[in-house]
Amino acid sequence: MTRREWAWASYDWANSAFPTVVSTFVIAAYFTKGIAPDPVTGQVMWGWMQALVGLSIGLLSPLLGAIADAGGRRRAMLLGSTLLTAFFTTGIWFAEPLPAYALWALLCVALGTLFFELGTVFYNAMLPEVTTRERLGRISGIGWALGYAGGLACLVLCLVLLVQPDPAHFGLDRAQAEPVRATALVVAGWLLLFGWPVLVFVKEEDVERRPWGLAAMHGFSELLRLLRGLPRHPAILRFMLARLFYTDGLNVLFAFGAVFAAGVYHMGFEEILLFGIALNVSGGIGAFGGGWVEERLGAKRTILVALIALMFLGGGMLLVESKAVFWVLGVMLGLFFGPSQAASRSLMAHLAPRGEVTAYFGLFAFSGRATGFLGPALLALVTGATGSQRAGMTVVLVMLGLGAAILASVPRPTDH
Repeated sequence: MTRREWAWASYDWANSAFPTVVSTFVIAAYFTKGIAPDPVTGQVMWGWMQALVGLSIGLLSPLLGAIADAGGRRRAMLLGSTLLTAFFTTGIWFAEPLPAYALWALLCVALGTLFFELGTVFYNAMLPEVTTRERLGRISGIGWALGYAGGLACLVLCLVLLVQPDPAHFGLDRAQAEPVRATALVVAGWLLLFGWPVLVFVKEEDVERRPWGLAAMHGFSELLRLLRGLPRHPAILRFMLARLFYTDGLNVLFAFGAVFAAGVYHMGFEEILLFGIALNVSGGIGAFGGGWVEERLGAKRTILVALIALMFLGGGMLLVESKAVFWVLGVMLGLFFGPSQAASRSLMAHLAPRGEVTAYFGLFAFSGRATGFLGPALLALVTGATGSQRAGMTVVLVMLGLGAAILASVPRPTDH
């Protein structure tokens, strides 16, 4: 791999600590078990928060992507998003284990998630600039594998340094959940420590750098033009429609996996961390191998195979009563996370017209978040109506199935 390819892929290592520790395994479970009045109420509250964040991301990402293209400032906007993600993640430290801190915790997680997702728009759009079209799938897969490795390394650090020691290190008070809350500080530091290579070594293409105000007006008009022109690109339109559903299903799975494990299987923070470590190991293996699989099957087929496997394994996880079987199915499930996401990123890079890549990746983010409010909202409604976390999580299977059905009709890119 070239230095530019490594620099780009290394950002996955840096930013994956946020979804792994905050959104999925530690802070989500801490909110449910430590802050919310009870696990079911916690899942409902977390669901509505994720729904509002998803709606915000869906509205903002296409416009900001178009502005980044128009102004030639992808790196600057990635830097700003990275700093704001770290800032709001730091704020989670102040969320004490009392229901009175629920709103503060939700606000910090919501804003951290918003800027994390916006940062991925600018980051993903750099992919076609760092490698050849023939290597898009491989480099995307390596980046995703590094992301799983980074999330794993951060989880292990949190487990060994903060959560596991008793008495806790650094004078942290277990009664106030300070070892768990301090994991947010580790994530913020991790992002700042490892997120810089892409900002230094990946130069932007030589384009006219317009003033911010002019870039905003031009970006808005470009976004309207892209939206009006989507019917002339049926492959992109169908792909984005498919991604509306299957990415929403994956996002619900990531956002509520730890909430589900904590509430249904009564996993403590340490066991959830160990489960997260196992998932990140299998996820990294799947993402790394998925890049080579994609070169043989093509991005579309790789995504379809991964989605079908996720549906079968996820359905099994909702039915089993044994915690041991849940663990086995979960580790197997992890093998298909990476390929479904990495192949989606490279398929978008193949389909997007040159010169409009960031704007299309803004639409790509939109397609992953436009219905981002729907999955969590449905999960919250079903969970609240049935009083069952298992019933609520069936929303994931429905979303994955709808996405796979639509994706099957998308023509494969000509270079596959």
